[in-house]
Amino acid sequence: MEAEKRIKHYSSSHKILLVGEGDFSFAASLATSLGSGVNMVSTSLDSKVMLNKKYNEAMANVSRLEDIGCTVIHEVDCCTMSQHPKLMSNLFDRIVFNFPHAGFFFTSESTPGYEKCNKWFFFSLHKNVVEGFLRNAVEMLTENGEVHITHKTTHPFNMWEIEKLANEVGLGLLDEVPFFYRDYPGYKNKRGEGQRCDQSFPIGKSSTYKFKIMN
Repeated sequence: MEAEKRIKHYSSSHKILLVGEGDFSFAASLATSLGSGVNMVSTSLDSKVMLNKKYNEAMANVSRLEDIGCTVIHEVDCCTMSQHPKLMSNLFDRIVFNFPHAGFFFTSESTPGYEKCNKWFFFSLHKNVVEGFLRNAVEMLTENGEVHITHKTTHPFNMWEIEKLANEVGLGLLDEVPFFYRDYPGYKNKRGEGQRCDQSFPIGKSSTYKFKIMN
């Protein structure tokens, strides 16, 4: 048997589900560091055709993942994923969603005047995505499994109340740890929308929130 490999919060022995991947660079980084993707399922909301249009390196990352045994599934909505035909019979030790976002809707949190553009409407859209993800994730965890959400911690992102949303579906905060790019070589976060969809956005101060089912 091969020796267990680890990177940050993840082990080659974990069954891992990655949700909302952009160009699949996070999945590729994780699988490469763990030496295999056989215990990983990586998903994105985009279709394969759209993925190819939006991201220059996506298909290369997908090919690399498939070559090392990772299951890649396109057109997976995080708010209904527990009912997806290819996922509904599986349980996972780690379910991971990096920088969840509902889209920019003609503006963004960093756009001048955002505070005047009915911010509560945009907050509710983003929070609905997080809540839907959490409600589905809690149904897909193993007994000691964890749900990980990486998110900005500065204003206005700290107003999404991720911990409260998790509590409402029966998840409790296990830990909050700072997130750094350097821990995942090759990972490139993506805007995912508009003409700059293939560009990264500044993450500033961000954390990975780790949740477990409350007893």
